[in-house]
Amino acid sequence: MDLGPLVLIGLVMAIGLVGVVLPVIPGLLLVALAGLGWAILADGAGPWIVFGFMAAVLVVGTVAKYVLPSRTLRQAGAPASTLVFGAVGAIAGFFVIPVIGLLVGAVAGIYLGELRRLPDSRAAGRSTLATLKAIGIGLLIELLAGVLAVSVWFVSVVSGVG
Repeated sequence: MDLGPLVLIGLVMAIGLVGVVLPVIPGLLLVALAGLGWAILADGAGPWIVFGFMAAVLVVGTVAKYVLPSRTLRQAGAPASTLVFGAVGAIAGFFVIPVIGLLVGAVAGIYLGELRRLPDSRAAGRSTLATLKAIGIGLLIELLAGVLAVSVWFVSVVSGVG
Protein backbone atom coordinates (compact mmCIF):
# COMPACT_ATOMS: atom_id res chain seq x y z
CA MET A 1 0.00 0.00 0.00
CA ASP A 2 1.22 3.51 -0.79
CA LEU A 3 2.41 5.81 1.96
CA GLY A 4 -0.33 8.44 1.43
CA PRO A 5 -3.30 6.26 2.38
CA LEU A 6 -1.35 4.77 5.30
CA VAL A 7 -0.62 8.24 6.67
CA LEU A 8 -4.29 9.23 6.27
CA ILE A 9 -5.45 6.04 8.00
CA GLY A 10 -2.94 6.62 10.82
CA LEU A 11 -4.15 10.21 11.17
CA VAL A 12 -7.78 9.09 11.43
CA MET A 13 -6.76 6.57 14.10
CA ALA A 14 -4.88 9.29 16.01
CA ILE A 15 -7.97 11.52 15.86
CA GLY A 16 -9.95 8.55 17.15
CA LEU A 17 -7.63 8.24 20.15
CA VAL A 18 -8.10 11.95 20.85
CA GLY A 19 -11.83 11.30 20.60
CA VAL A 20 -11.62 8.88 23.50
CA VAL A 21 -10.61 11.80 25.72
CA LEU A 22 -12.82 14.41 23.99
CA PRO A 23 -16.25 12.80 23.82
CA VAL A 24 -17.43 15.06 20.96
CA ILE A 25 -15.45 12.81 18.58
CA PRO A 26 -16.50 9.13 18.22
CA GLY A 27 -13.13 7.74 19.32
CA LEU A 28 -13.07 3.97 19.01
CA LEU A 29 -15.52 4.06 16.12
CA LEU A 30 -13.04 6.15 14.12
CA VAL A 31 -10.24 3.72 14.96
CA ALA A 32 -12.40 0.79 13.83
CA LEU A 33 -13.49 2.51 10.61
CA ALA A 34 -9.91 3.44 9.77
CA GLY A 35 -8.84 -0.16 10.38
CA LEU A 36 -11.68 -1.38 8.17
CA GLY A 37 -10.66 1.06 5.44
CA TRP A 38 -7.10 -0.25 5.62
CA ALA A 39 -8.26 -3.87 5.40
CA ILE A 40 -10.40 -3.04 2.35
CA LEU A 41 -7.61 -1.15 0.57
CA ALA A 42 -4.77 -3.54 1.43
CA ASP A 43 -4.08 -6.81 -0.34
CA GLY A 44 -4.44 -10.28 1.10
CA ALA A 45 -5.94 -11.97 4.12
CA GLY A 46 -3.41 -10.56 6.60
CA PRO A 47 -5.03 -7.13 6.93
CA TRP A 48 -8.42 -8.76 7.52
CA ILE A 49 -6.98 -10.90 10.30
CA VAL A 50 -5.39 -7.82 11.86
CA PHE A 51 -8.66 -5.90 11.51
CA GLY A 52 -10.55 -8.79 13.13
CA PHE A 53 -8.19 -8.66 16.10
CA MET A 54 -8.50 -4.86 16.26
CA ALA A 55 -12.30 -5.10 16.17
CA ALA A 56 -12.31 -7.72 18.94
CA VAL A 57 -10.07 -5.54 21.14
CA LEU A 58 -12.29 -2.50 20.50
CA VAL A 59 -15.51 -4.41 21.27
CA VAL A 60 -14.07 -5.85 24.49
CA GLY A 61 -12.79 -2.39 25.46
CA THR A 62 -16.16 -0.80 24.78
CA VAL A 63 -18.05 -3.41 26.81
CA ALA A 64 -15.54 -3.19 29.68
CA LYS A 65 -15.78 0.62 29.56
CA TYR A 66 -19.42 0.34 30.65
CA VAL A 67 -19.41 -2.83 32.78
CA LEU A 68 -16.50 -2.11 35.14
CA PRO A 69 -17.40 1.51 36.00
CA SER A 70 -21.07 0.64 36.52
CA ARG A 71 -19.99 -2.03 39.00
CA THR A 72 -17.90 0.60 40.82
CA LEU A 73 -20.88 2.98 40.84
CA ARG A 74 -23.19 0.32 42.26
CA GLN A 75 -20.68 -0.40 45.02
CA ALA A 76 -20.56 3.32 45.82
CA GLY A 77 -24.36 3.44 45.91
CA ALA A 78 -24.73 5.95 43.08
CA PRO A 79 -27.78 5.36 40.85
CA ALA A 80 -27.73 5.51 37.06
CA SER A 81 -29.55 8.84 37.25
CA THR A 82 -26.29 10.34 38.52
CA LEU A 83 -24.73 9.72 35.11
CA VAL A 84 -27.76 11.26 33.43
CA PHE A 85 -27.25 14.40 35.53
CA GLY A 86 -23.59 14.34 34.52
CA ALA A 87 -24.44 14.01 30.82
CA VAL A 88 -26.96 16.87 30.96
CA GLY A 89 -24.45 18.99 32.85
CA ALA A 90 -21.74 18.20 30.29
CA ILE A 91 -23.96 19.23 27.39
CA ALA A 92 -25.03 22.44 29.12
CA GLY A 93 -21.45 23.19 30.16
CA PHE A 94 -20.18 22.69 26.61
CA PHE A 95 -22.45 25.48 25.38
CA VAL A 96 -21.80 27.81 28.32
CA ILE A 97 -17.99 27.40 28.30
CA PRO A 98 -16.92 25.85 24.97
CA VAL A 99 -14.75 22.70 25.23
CA ILE A 100 -13.67 22.90 28.90
CA GLY A 101 -17.31 23.39 29.93
CA LEU A 102 -17.90 19.77 28.99
CA LEU A 103 -15.82 18.62 31.95
CA VAL A 104 -16.96 21.38 34.31
CA GLY A 105 -20.60 20.78 33.44
CA ALA A 106 -20.28 17.02 33.90
CA VAL A 107 -18.77 17.40 37.37
CA ALA A 108 -21.38 20.00 38.34
CA GLY A 109 -24.19 17.80 37.01
CA ILE A 110 -22.97 14.76 38.92
CA TYR A 111 -22.60 16.80 42.10
CA LEU A 112 -26.10 18.30 41.76
CA GLY A 113 -27.56 14.85 41.08
CA GLU A 114 -25.91 13.48 44.19
CA LEU A 115 -26.84 16.54 46.26
CA ARG A 116 -30.47 15.92 45.30
CA ARG A 117 -30.18 12.32 46.47
CA LEU A 118 -27.96 12.60 49.55
CA PRO A 119 -28.58 14.46 52.82
CA ASP A 120 -25.59 16.84 52.80
CA SER A 121 -22.97 18.39 50.56
CA ARG A 122 -20.10 16.41 52.08
CA ALA A 123 -21.74 13.07 51.23
CA ALA A 124 -22.59 14.38 47.76
CA GLY A 125 -18.95 15.40 47.30
CA ARG A 126 -17.69 11.94 48.28
CA SER A 127 -20.17 10.27 45.96
CA THR A 128 -19.21 12.67 43.15
CA LEU A 129 -15.56 11.70 43.57
CA ALA A 130 -16.47 8.00 43.48
CA THR A 131 -18.49 8.60 40.32
CA LEU A 132 -15.64 10.53 38.69
CA LYS A 133 -13.26 7.70 39.59
CA ALA A 134 -15.58 5.20 37.90
CA ILE A 135 -15.81 7.40 34.80
CA GLY A 136 -12.02 7.73 34.79
CA ILE A 137 -11.66 3.95 34.92
CA GLY A 138 -13.97 3.67 31.91
CA LEU A 139 -12.00 6.30 30.02
CA LEU A 140 -8.72 4.55 30.79
CA ILE A 141 -10.09 1.19 29.63
CA GLU A 142 -11.35 2.75 26.39
CA LEU A 143 -8.04 4.52 25.80
CA LEU A 144 -6.04 1.33 26.43
CA ALA A 145 -8.22 -0.60 23.98
CA GLY A 146 -7.73 2.12 21.36
CA VAL A 147 -3.97 2.30 21.88
CA LEU A 148 -3.69 -1.50 21.69
CA ALA A 149 -5.72 -1.63 18.45
CA VAL A 150 -3.71 1.19 16.85
CA SER A 151 -0.44 -0.40 18.01
CA VAL A 152 -1.40 -3.74 16.45
CA TRP A 153 -2.22 -1.93 13.19
CA PHE A 154 1.05 0.02 13.28
CA VAL A 155 3.20 -3.05 13.94
CA SER A 156 1.37 -4.87 11.15
CA VAL A 157 2.01 -2.06 8.68
CA VAL A 158 5.67 -1.73 9.65
CA SER A 159 6.16 -5.50 9.38
CA GLY A 160 4.68 -5.51 5.88
CA VAL A 161 1.21 -6.92 6.43
CA GLY A 162 -1.00 -5.38 3.75
